[in-house]
Amino acid sequence: MDNPIRYLTSCRLPTEYGVFTMHGFEDSRSGQEHIALTMGDWRDGSPVLSRIHSECLTGDALASQKCDCGPQLQAAMRAVQAEGRGVIVYLRQEGRGIGLINKIRAYALQDQGIDTVEANLALGLPVDARDFSIAKHIFDHLGVASVRLLTNNPEKLQTMRDSGINIAERLPLLVGRNPENQNYLDTKAGKLKHMMER
Repeated sequence: MDNPIRYLTSCRLPTEYGVFTMHGFEDSRSGQEHIALTMGDWRDGSPVLSRIHSECLTGDALASQKCDCGPQLQAAMRAVQAEGRGVIVYLRQEGRGIGLINKIRAYALQDQGIDTVEANLALGLPVDARDFSIAKHIFDHLGVASVRLLTNNPEKLQTMRDSGINIAERLPLLVGRNPENQNYLDTKAGKLKHMMER
């Protein structure tokens, strides 16, 4: 199959966590846009510190405490800065792929006491509709063959392995727990099998 992910452009991106290069991509199947942030020499052949992060407007931009997404993204950027090299793939798959408005609907149901998995199912939506194979195509463009992946998600690990990415190491990313998201994180561990151990 041809690569559905098309590289578009790159620029310098100074951030609180150092200067990254931001690369823009488009999924030719959906028109959806994705980015990768790179720092340092990630093409030297050794496994690259990496994070595959799915967009979370509420957590990443609005500092929501309903999830741990914002703290995970910030921790990944700090980790890359500390190491001096790395790749963060940012996939525009809001709300585990169900979209922003459906995510708001799911949040409203969660406010009534049901968990994140049950909320999606109650709306007739998949529990997780994300496509992590997109990251494989972005890694291919960047010349990344082996990663040290910052994740707690076993599905993400399996998708990367199935698509041919060598996972040299899995690094836990345990940040952002607070009273508002304890049930959410416990559900991720219990029902989605996320690896939340330290």
